[in-house]
Amino acid sequence: MRKGIIQFRIYRGEKYYVAECLDLPIVTQGKTLDEVIENIKEAIGLHLEGEDLEELGISQQVAMQQC
Repeated sequence: MRKGIIQFRIYRGEKYYVAECLDLPIVTQGKTLDEVIENIKEAIGLHLEGEDLEELGISQQVAMQQC
């Protein structure tokens, strides 16, 4: 994981979009891209709950970038 960046690979499955995190053990899905992005935000929040984000170099501000 580059400092402050959590990367996901999103692809279309048979019925849902699937998001697999490349940096953390997180996998989620959604019927639409908007839904999968909201699920990513929720999953990251749950995974990092109680962690010191500053120590990990992760901002509390969320920004999405398509590559």
